[in-house]
Amino acid sequence: MIPAGITGAELDKGAKAELRSLPRSLADLVAQHLVASGQLLDVDPELAYQHAKTARRLAARLGGVREAVAITAYLAEHYDEALTEFRAVRRMTGNHEVLPMMADCERALGRPEKALALSREKQVVLLEEGSQMEMLIVAAGARRDMGQTAAAIQTLEVPELTKRTRAEWLPRLRYAYADALAEAGRTEDALVWFHRAAGVDQDGSTGAAERAAELEGLQFTDLDDEDEFDSDDDLKPDELVENDSVDDQNDSVDDEDDEFVDEVEDDAETAEDELVEDVDDEPLTEEAEVTDDVDDDEAEPVTDNVEDDEADVDDDEADGTDDVEDDEAGDVEVGEAEDDEADVVEGVVKDDEKD
Repeated sequence: MIPAGITGAELDKGAKAELRSLPRSLADLVAQHLVASGQLLDVDPELAYQHAKTARRLAARLGGVREAVAITAYLAEHYDEALTEFRAVRRMTGNHEVLPMMADCERALGRPEKALALSREKQVVLLEEGSQMEMLIVAAGARRDMGQTAAAIQTLEVPELTKRTRAEWLPRLRYAYADALAEAGRTEDALVWFHRAAGVDQDGSTGAAERAAELEGLQFTDLDDEDEFDSDDDLKPDELVENDSVDDQNDSVDDEDDEFVDEVEDDAETAEDELVEDVDDEPLTEEAEVTDDVDDDEAEPVTDNVEDDEADVDDDEADGTDDVEDDEAGDVEVGEAEDDEADVVEGVVKDDEKD
């Protein structure tokens, strides 16, 4: 049954072009099954595989349809049928990119030697980088299946291990290398590469972080697991009593802490009030005394000194006036003496002239 909403128009242009060899109604039906298979691939591989098989029944001679059957069968772990379909795809389309999945199917079917034989085919070097890396991983796994762990490690020691890329194959390559190191007993090296794999594993699909924690003796806790965090539902009566006792002890400790905090705050407030009172009393008394002394000193001496100074000034002015008057009187006397002397001289001159 086709899921609701699927019309077949969602199919990519390449697949649509291949369906043009079919009658219109048949092409539309095959397209709908192929779209449904692609949408269910990550959610329900088995149902996706069933849609792909229906499409193959309607159009078995189309390479795209056979490839859809091969991939869905591989993800649904139908490895025997997947291998058959991959061979058909390779023969019909000349697409060698399916070689890594073919080799992995051979491994899953317990035939590691055939997996290694596929990894040595000449077409492997012509594959895209991602497919070549996937083939290395499969070949290393086949070596480990055969008990050749050292050879598996050597197979994976390629420059791409340290390549800076966000390609999907990088975390898988590093994880495979770390896993082989761990199997060889090189725990410290394995830990390093598990961490490196986790560092580039965006969605955690490899589980590298969990493996690293396992080697370090750590344990991951699933925070979404509600069963582990049910407080009282799954506890026995004795455990409930013990928990209540612990809660009571915690409450008692909290009450003691509150009382201690209150006492400390009261003591601090009392000490602060006493300090404020002492500060307010002492400085104000001393300041008042100093003010009174200053007022007395300024009131009495300054007034007396001013009055004395004014009296002295008046005396000085009086003395000055007397001195001026005396000087003026002296000048008058000197003038009169000079007049008398002139008269005497004039009289003497006149007497001489008479003689």
